Amino acid sequence: MLYIYRIAHLLHRLHVPFLPWALKVFNRVVFSVSLPPSVIVGRNVVFGYQGLGIVVHRHAVLGSDIVIAPNVVIGGRGQPGAPIIEDNVLIGAGACILGPVTIGRNVKIGANAVVTFDVPPNVTVAGVPARIVKLR
Repeated sequence: MLYIYRIAHLLHRLHVPFLPWALKVFNRVVFSVSLPPSVIVGRNVVFGYQGLGIVVHRHAVLGSDIVIAPNVVIGGRGQPGAPIIEDNVLIGAGACILGPVTIGRNVKIGANAVVTFDVPPNVTVAGVPARIVKLR
């Protein structure tokens, strides 16, 4: 799944017209993940269960060493901008990261949390709406 995205992203950067979109649709049908080729994904990003149910905003930025569990939404709220997720972040199953927010380094986001604000580094957030529950 991630290899197909990487090929689509390369073709997108080279301004190839149709093929990146076709590879995105292939990922959507086969792996049930919506990962547009315009997303920037760092190294060592792990999509749980091959990306099952994960939806990523087309302008999102994902750093390195991120673990994303199934059924996660990284999307917008109708405002300009998209989430930026920095390095070494763990996102629990069913979590929603909405709007133009920045998630700092070494953050853990609990399962089913709804994050709509900037999260500072080295904390754990959980709940609906998300709150900081632990400082590290």
